Parts: sequence; structure tokens; C-alpha cells
Amino acid sequence: MTKDQKVVAIQEIKDLLQDAKVVYVADLDGLNAAKSSDFRRQAFKQNIKVKVVKNTLLQKAMEQIDGVDFSEMFETFKGNTALMIAETANAPAKLIKDFRKKDEKPALKSAFVQETFYVGDNNLDALVSIKSREEMIGEIIGLLQSPIQRVVSALQNKPETAEAKAEEAAPAVEETPAAEAPEAPAAESTDETPAAE
Repeated sequence: MTKDQKVVAIQEIKDLLQDAKVVYVADLDGLNAAKSSDFRRQAFKQNIKVKVVKNTLLQKAMEQIDGVDFSEMFETFKGNTALMIAETANAPAKLIKDFRKKDEKPALKSAFVQETFYVGDNNLDALVSIKSREEMIGEIIGLLQSPIQRVVSALQNKPETAEAKAEEAAPAVEETPAAEAPEAPAAESTDETPAAE
């Protein structure tokens, strides 16, 4: 690889990493062409970018990224290295785990997720269990909706109980005019008495 090619390759890696919030480095060594192609196809379906890179070029690209110190990951840059970039925090971990049901590779080397570094394949389960932003927002909305739904259902049930109370009160209202009715004839009789005089 010429110096110019290296510069271009480093720039491509930098472009991938520049605004990435989810960065995984995996070992795909041992996957044959068909399995490697299948892995890439599944990654593409899940909106995960996969790029096989040279370790030295990856390290140089990471050193040039402003705002994040990727140095904790550098010790894992040995052998075959695939860079995985995603929007969803746990998507690459789930992909690796699902793929490993049939094979022992790919292996997780390291990851940078939600401003935290994970070094070593032993962190794969922890990464799988990380909730994505969308999942957390969904849970928060669910928690917020729960009390609102209770209030709405209480309000929806309230008119029914108010109608029931109105029906119970209605006979009492009807009885009251009946009680007033005898007074009215008494008033009429007093009216009639002066007429008779």
C-alpha cells in the first residue's frame, strides 16, 4: 500500500468514526467467504456498517478523531479486524451473538458505546443487554402513559357513575313535587273561601 493509499484509507475510516456513537471492533478471522458475506448481509439489513481494516490504519484514524480518546481499544488491534459502526447501541452485539450460535466467530475485541469502553469478548452479554435509545424512550413513554391512562380511564368511568347517581337522585326529585302538591290545593281552597264570602 502506497503512502497516498494509506492517507485515503485513514480518511475513509475517520469519516466512518467522526460522529459515531457506537463503535465495535470485531475479529472475523476464520470465517470463510460465504460466512463473511452472510455476516455482512445481515449487518447491512440491521443498518450496521462493517469495514475490514488494517490495525495500524484504524489506530491512526482513531488518534485523529477529536473529542474521543480511543486509546483503551488500541491493545485489541491484533490480527484480523473488522470495524462495525451502528446507530443502535446493542445491534452489533446482538448480530455477533446470533451469528455465534452457528460459529465460534466473530469475536468481540472491543467497543465504544454510550461514551463507555468495553474491552474483550467477555463483555458481549453486557453489550447485548444495553437498551437502545429507542427502547429507553419507549419505556419512558410507557411509564409516563401509565398514570395518564389511569386518569383517562377514571374520567371515562366517572360519567357513568355520575349518571347512576343522577338516576338515584331523580326519584327523590320527583317525590319532592308530590309533597308540595298538597300545599297547592290548600292555597287554592283559601282562594276559593274569599270568593264564597
